Amino acid sequence: MAKRTGGFIGQDGLNAPDPATNVSGEGGNTQIVVSFSSPSDVGGAAITEYRVTDGTGVHTASTASSPVTMTGLTNGTNYTFNVWAINPFGWATASDPSSAVSPLSPTRGLYGGGGFNSGNVIGYFQINSGGENASDFGDLNCSDSGFYNFSCSSSTRGIFGGGGNGGSSTFDRMDYVTIATTGNATDFGQFSNISNNAGTGRGAYFSAACSNSTRGVIARAKVNANANEVNNITYITIASTGSDTDFGDFPGGANYAAACSSTTRGVFIYNGQSGSTNVYQYVTIASTGNSTNFGNSVATTSGGPAGASSSTRGLFCTGGNTNIDYITIASAGNATDFGNLTTASQGMAFVSDSITAVRCGGYDGSGFTNTMDSVTIATTGNAVDFGDITQTTYGFSGCSDSHGGLS
Repeated sequence: MAKRTGGFIGQDGLNAPDPATNVSGEGGNTQIVVSFSSPSDVGGAAITEYRVTDGTGVHTASTASSPVTMTGLTNGTNYTFNVWAINPFGWATASDPSSAVSPLSPTRGLYGGGGFNSGNVIGYFQINSGGENASDFGDLNCSDSGFYNFSCSSSTRGIFGGGGNGGSSTFDRMDYVTIATTGNATDFGQFSNISNNAGTGRGAYFSAACSNSTRGVIARAKVNANANEVNNITYITIASTGSDTDFGDFPGGANYAAACSSTTRGVFIYNGQSGSTNVYQYVTIASTGNSTNFGNSVATTSGGPAGASSSTRGLFCTGGNTNIDYITIASAGNATDFGNLTTASQGMAFVSDSITAVRCGGYDGSGFTNTMDSVTIATTGNAVDFGDITQTTYGFSGCSDSHGGLS
């Protein structure tokens, strides 16, 4: 006797498959990727098709295997999904529905500055696009270069600051842009003066910053081109303009720094005064005070590391190699190997939303690149090709409207 299963007529209920299991969804821009597990009992013949439909039955797709991308959805609307397994004998009963999930609004990443081939260029791209080439955004205020600058951001405003020209000049300015638009940057303010036994100046060279929705915290690595590394940490209020304010100190000089953050905690890695190092330090963003030891990286940094994060996990490209480390931001401890970039890189920008981190450009040991590759932050594995930035460059930085410090 034929049976009705999930609204469909099956030919042979005894030989139809068991239901699919573990149905889940992951949101993208106007789409959701639906994943599921095949049944252990496929019935009297191999499964030929899986039919996936949302709870309303309006959006339906067929696939030979998991996952399947459901398109044409509305950002911000919750959807649940059922899966039917089908073989030549009939349809399985419907799977249990997935938990509700909604497509995500587009997330935007920016990069700016860099050495020799980019100068004051700002570019942008959609992080949750699944891969695309970057487009021109506008220009920073500097006319020559923002070589080894830093950047940080809220969900609406990106800050770029410091850097140098690759020679004797370092920069003491900060710029801001409105991330959702395009156009040239606007002056934010000037760095405070630092005077100690490592040097005197207002610059921020080889520095790095992390941020939450209100505050950016900056590791001031050098204040002038001839100075040894300084150990100063300062902060800015992103929604305002003006100079930075003293936050605290690192235990030693910070050089070639990188950072990432959750909403509460920022984590930094940097080369020290003795050269390469593998030590992470952390701060509580909303407070002030000296940094605290977090743990050690897997690979030793070798100039130009970069960091990105979700709200729970931080990723660091340690620089001068293909290595990617990951840490759990809320719990101090040594980093764990994540995987590898598609090419060796130093002086790259590393940009993320809450799901995906995208490496941009860098120096691969023989030349500057325009490569972008990406990883899924919650997993481990090697990076895959994402697209190209607008020019070959290195020694620049990136920020986004949706990184881990904002989610």
